[in-house]
Amino acid sequence: MLEIKNVKKIHYNKSGAVRALNEVNLSLGAGEIVGLFGENGAGKSTLFKCILGFYSCDGEILLDGEKISRSNIARFSFATCEHSFFPNLSPEMHREFYQMHFQTFREKRFEGLMKFFELPLNKPLKTFSTGQKNQFEVIMALCQGADYILMDEPFAGNDVFNREDFYKLLLGILEPEETIFLSTHLIEEVEHFIGRAVLLRKGEIVGDACVLALEEDGRTLMDYVKETYGYCANRVSTALEEITGKL
Repeated sequence: MLEIKNVKKIHYNKSGAVRALNEVNLSLGAGEIVGLFGENGAGKSTLFKCILGFYSCDGEILLDGEKISRSNIARFSFATCEHSFFPNLSPEMHREFYQMHFQTFREKRFEGLMKFFELPLNKPLKTFSTGQKNQFEVIMALCQGADYILMDEPFAGNDVFNREDFYKLLLGILEPEETIFLSTHLIEEVEHFIGRAVLLRKGEIVGDACVLALEEDGRTLMDYVKETYGYCANRVSTALEEITGKL
């Protein structure tokens, strides 16, 4: 189990201190598929980077009761739209590198996903399109052999058909012990893929819901998000009236 206890993070910029995370408490069990939602700047990427140790933070982050360290960090993988691969290397070279460093590397999954996305094995990644780079980033996160797979806006630049098919494929290939923690703005697309929705706002968790329970109540995930954030339905008409003087 991944446990996030009273995590706080402050960023410093020219304007001073900015609280990115404030008393975040969250637990993720083995085999869960959890969506992390929030406006731009809500703290989603910061939370991921605190989990992985890229940022220092106050509070505790534990994996099966132990702090994250070199001894257990390989149980995490990360797919980020900022990209973490070596741009001058090919996918085949990445495969060889991962096989050397991760005994749990999933060879068959790698081959299947490369074929699914129709990605070339022997071209440098710097020659790939943005969508292809993001696809490869996801492939490597899924093939490392990690128990907890963190994905930060992984589907940017991908067409809707690729995304829809990929959700279906992912549900079919995940092992029972693999946990997905996914940050995305594509709320309606992932509604039937995730089992749980966690909502962040201004660095604080403001919602944590079971998607199946929402469906049983006759509510969509988007309904829940709008209700929790207090979405103003007449926001557009009000802005148009102020800008143009017309309703």
